[in-house]
Amino acid sequence: MGLRRALGLTRKSSTTTKLKATADLAVSRSAVLKNQRKARASIVRSDVVQLLKMGNQDTALIRVEQLIRLQNTLDALSVLDGYCNLLIESVNLIENEKSCPDELLEAISTLIFASARLGDFPELLEIRSLFSAYYGKEFISRAVELRNNCGVTPKFVQMLSTRMPSLENRKKMLKKIADEENIELQFENTDSSNPETQENQRMMKQEEQVPTPRTGRKYKDVADAAQEAFESAAYAAAAARAAMELSRAAGGGGDPGGHDEDDKGNRKVGESSNSSEISENLDVNRRPVSVRTRSFQGS
Repeated sequence: MGLRRALGLTRKSSTTTKLKATADLAVSRSAVLKNQRKARASIVRSDVVQLLKMGNQDTALIRVEQLIRLQNTLDALSVLDGYCNLLIESVNLIENEKSCPDELLEAISTLIFASARLGDFPELLEIRSLFSAYYGKEFISRAVELRNNCGVTPKFVQMLSTRMPSLENRKKMLKKIADEENIELQFENTDSSNPETQENQRMMKQEEQVPTPRTGRKYKDVADAAQEAFESAAYAAAAARAAMELSRAAGGGGDPGGHDEDDKGNRKVGESSNSSEISENLDVNRRPVSVRTRSFQGS
């Protein structure tokens, strides 16, 4: 029994020694990664400044998104530096405790969470593997999946979030850069929380969605659109009737039974009734050319 306990303590002692060495390597790796991010951020910031000087404010607002992500990663690496140093100082506490000490829960859980988000930080994966041997896979899963009371702060989660930065944050960063470079920057004053602004945006969106295939104009309301649809249908019906009559006249010549005059009379009556019906809803000057031509021939 005593031998087993001694072997267990020896194994745990070697593991904590490895943990300390890995944490030291993690601090060194973090310094390299921060230098890389700083170099990228400097290039992106220069691009944003050039865009602002050229007056391409909208493009700069898109480009500044990458700068925000790089800055968030730099902040996260600084936090991880502090937690790695805390692990190095608390190796003896970890070695003597069977479960995760409460004062180290945030640090250890954050390092485990970050190992799943930073692919170019292999030392974090090693630290994660060591703590899996210490506290079990369930402890690791709780931190990676951000379960309740996992210890990872929401602020750190936001630093490594893959979501697009909000428009407000992008404007704030762009304003900061413009002030540092003495560049005049103006944004449109639109308050989305204002009910009047929301109503105007809703009405504009509805107007954009109203189709205007024939005249290209926008409709005032539903009644206006319905009237336009009715007039279009009347035009289509009149054109169809005129096309049918022209087709009959072009293909047949005359009636062998001697009823040409009767047919002409019937067509005149039909055309007269059609004309009076259309004129009730439409301006006579807007009738199709085929209808006006046929009426002239009949008279």
